[in-house]
Amino acid sequence: MDISTQNTEVPPPTPPPSTIEQKRAARGATRPGDRVFLGLSRGSGILLLVIMAAIAVFLTYRAAIAISKDHANFLTTFEWNTNIEPPVFGIAVLAFGTVVSAIIAMALAVPVAVGIALFITHYAPRKLGGPIAYVIDLLAAVPSIVYGLWGALVLVPHMGGLFGWLDHYFGWTGIFEWQGGAPRSMLTVGVLLAIMILPIITNVSREVFRQAPMMIQEAALALGATRWEVIRMSVLPFGRSGVISASMLGLGRALGETMAVATVLSPTFDINASLLDPGGGTFAQNIASKFSEATPFGQDALIASGLVLFVITLVVNGAARVIINRRKEYSGANA
Repeated sequence: MDISTQNTEVPPPTPPPSTIEQKRAARGATRPGDRVFLGLSRGSGILLLVIMAAIAVFLTYRAAIAISKDHANFLTTFEWNTNIEPPVFGIAVLAFGTVVSAIIAMALAVPVAVGIALFITHYAPRKLGGPIAYVIDLLAAVPSIVYGLWGALVLVPHMGGLFGWLDHYFGWTGIFEWQGGAPRSMLTVGVLLAIMILPIITNVSREVFRQAPMMIQEAALALGATRWEVIRMSVLPFGRSGVISASMLGLGRALGETMAVATVLSPTFDINASLLDPGGGTFAQNIASKFSEATPFGQDALIASGLVLFVITLVVNGAARVIINRRKEYSGANA
């Protein structure tokens, strides 16, 4: 038989596994377990959006009732009196205190947290790094009221020396001018908030730094780089997005902290040029201290201030997401 007359048709090549998986993913989940998981995950995401929308609608509705009866500028008034006729209240002092205390906390906590995370992951021996990480994990679980009591009984009495030193050397700036008195000021609040958010930022940053590609670090060491150069050129760029995310978690707690701030702060509706002068306030502290005694209209006014805090939190997290997306080439997920 002539071999050339036989059917020599070659079957089409089998696509690689990756192509098959992509086609299956394009068709959607086919197995029952996949369909159940897809439905649960999609439903969870939709439920989260519904809850967020419900919170926004509730806050907006109650805030509109209060603001419509306010006989002052809600954004610029330095007063909070909802029990008089006509009511007069505003959030200028609360917004200033919330933002300033959060900035102080972030400025103190983020560099220290990143340094501790780098020390645990790249400098400390394992026998030393493990206990340090364990203690930091315990600090993250301490309730805020315990931090508040510690701040009132221990931190505030010992802040006088620091305030005096700042007034002596930097009082000429006006920001660190101290007139004496109990150091229950925005700087004390910022220091306490920094201690509270330090474990959160440290723990997340530590886990991100541990995921830095070891091959890149070993290659840099083989080329003669020092340990700090390895960290600066490979570990920090890799973990930048993670550090930003960790910082946003800490900032969220600093913005919304209630009992600790109420315990160490002497609230007044004044904005002081000096961070060392007693007074000021935050959204969360004002709501916690006035809500139980407020009339129904006063509760609506406090909810209006809560709406502003809600918007600030959304804006901060949105800005963080934009920064992370712009630096996504350094993300650990894309490494």
